[in-house]
Amino acid sequence: MNKIMDSDKLDIHLISDATGDTLTSLARAAVAQFDEAQVSYHRWSLIRSRLQLHRVLEGIEAEPGPVLCSLVDDALRHELDAACARLGVPLLHVLDPVLEMLQSHFGAPAKHRPGRQYVLDADYFRRIDAMHFVISHDDGQANRGIGDADVVLVGVSRSSKTPTCFYLANRGIKALNVPLVPNTPLPQELENAPCPVIGLTIDPKSLIDIRRHRLKLIGSNELFGRADSSDYVDHEAVEKELIWARRLCNERDWPTIDVTRRSIEETSATVLKLMDNWHIKRAAAQSS
Repeated sequence: MNKIMDSDKLDIHLISDATGDTLTSLARAAVAQFDEAQVSYHRWSLIRSRLQLHRVLEGIEAEPGPVLCSLVDDALRHELDAACARLGVPLLHVLDPVLEMLQSHFGAPAKHRPGRQYVLDADYFRRIDAMHFVISHDDGQANRGIGDADVVLVGVSRSSKTPTCFYLANRGIKALNVPLVPNTPLPQELENAPCPVIGLTIDPKSLIDIRRHRLKLIGSNELFGRADSSDYVDHEAVEKELIWARRLCNERDWPTIDVTRRSIEETSATVLKLMDNWHIKRAAAQSS
């Protein structure tokens, strides 16, 4: 007898013949539109044989729930269709609408080869190169690399510069970050930088919370015990630090992004837009 689905909890099965990252992102984006949703994700990646699929079906039968699938092998798809119908769980082949649209446009059928998006092409090596660049230029290291950067992020300590740089690197962007520290001179290379310079700012209270958590993780008990009296987490001192950083960016005409309520993905998307604006303005200035 099939296990009855609990109305207070939803199991979603994500079946892919590749890494499954796209399915996971799609599912999470959809579920985020439902408040207080209690969802368990079951990721089944690199499913390319009947034996592997049978293990997946056992998992679905044990914990029934909607199935999102991106398999392209017809034989595996048919077997999955039949099994989901037998188990009474909904199934959606998420690539089908897109493939049908493209097939109609190109007038040719899709190749149905699993994992074709993951190839060792120029784009792949550009992302790897960008990742190495971020690692070697993190937090003000090797500032001479500014000349090779696609973008420079500046901001006070713990304003999400590093995670944003790593996210951008996964898009093939060579991002370098420079900490803004009061009474500390900026790298000379930032003057007339050959790439966009973008400031990240944050609400004082949020920044203090992040810094306190950081001190708790890496600091000794003695260090954390002094946190309340330290300028690093003192509200008045932090507020002055942020005001100074914003003024510095304004003086140099560097656009700023408030990351207080933004995810790393949203911050990175805004960085990319500002980079595009910078290049458009530069091209217009050079042509005039």
